[in-house]
Amino acid sequence: MSQGSNFVDYVKICCRSGKGGAGSSHLHRDKMTSTGGPDGGDGGRGGHVILKGNAQFWTLLHLKYRKHILASDGGPGSSSTSSGKFGKDELLEVPLGTIAKDAETGEVLFEITEDGQTEILTPGGRGGLGNWHFKTSTLQTPRFAQPGESGIEQWIVLELKVLADVGLVGFPNAGKSTLLSVVSAAKPEIADYPFTTLVPNLGIVSYRGSQSFVMADIPGIIEGASKGKGLGYRFLRHIERNSVLLFMVPADTGRSIKAEYEILKTELLEYNPELMQKPHLLAITKSDMLDDELVSEMEKDLPTHIPSIFISSVAQKGITELKDMIWKAINAEEPSLTSK
Repeated sequence: MSQGSNFVDYVKICCRSGKGGAGSSHLHRDKMTSTGGPDGGDGGRGGHVILKGNAQFWTLLHLKYRKHILASDGGPGSSSTSSGKFGKDELLEVPLGTIAKDAETGEVLFEITEDGQTEILTPGGRGGLGNWHFKTSTLQTPRFAQPGESGIEQWIVLELKVLADVGLVGFPNAGKSTLLSVVSAAKPEIADYPFTTLVPNLGIVSYRGSQSFVMADIPGIIEGASKGKGLGYRFLRHIERNSVLLFMVPADTGRSIKAEYEILKTELLEYNPELMQKPHLLAITKSDMLDDELVSEMEKDLPTHIPSIFISSVAQKGITELKDMIWKAINAEEPSLTSK
């Protein structure tokens, strides 16, 4: 299976937590006691449905075909104030960057961002109280106990937003996949036609010795992506989690570099204005076909207030300098605001 068929970043599942066990209404009896008091134990809690972050996971594929997640019911209480056993929790491991939402309201319930982080998705029903809780001075032998609380059933949406240090942003065929394949061990599918990349590819980029950073090749944006055109809206959510955004514009674009950058920036701004608070970098790709005179001419029209560089992944031109620029942006103490 290719990475494309393995990558799932959206699933909708029905979660049902366990019902709480019923409390016991038992009255104490033994050889010596024929009219003992209440000693019915509490019912056990129903099982939770729990999400747990796992840094080794990078997709929600394992949940794609599990439409119903059912936790176990709690056990009933018994005599001698013995509590019923807890229902078995249902633990779902998910990649870091997973967001849980209520499918009906769209409300964000929580986010999983750390390895080992656990959050209760649907809590199990509480166990009912046994009859010994209800004994009073006027009611010595209560013959009733609480039933267990029902579990919760709800449809949940899990969305994965890729966590990376730098996200590559550009129109289809801007050279993002080629750059990722050159600077990391990632093996994205590459071809010279638009929309080769249909899923985010992640690569670890080695930097000056033992240091490294994570680069994400986000599928190409098309004009109108922020309005949900094509697959754009799905792809844009992955950009939200990147620390630095590297805009990539090919040197052979039909528009000016500045115009292309402005269109990309507008798409991000309309989707989420907060993306404008992230550091932006600009790489002009496929520049091995340019001579020095043409580069000098194009530099006059580059957007201001944003670090930019001419690179060629194939010819390995400017790659080291680009890594330096990215490293500096990732580790900047104060994220620089981009030009509005």
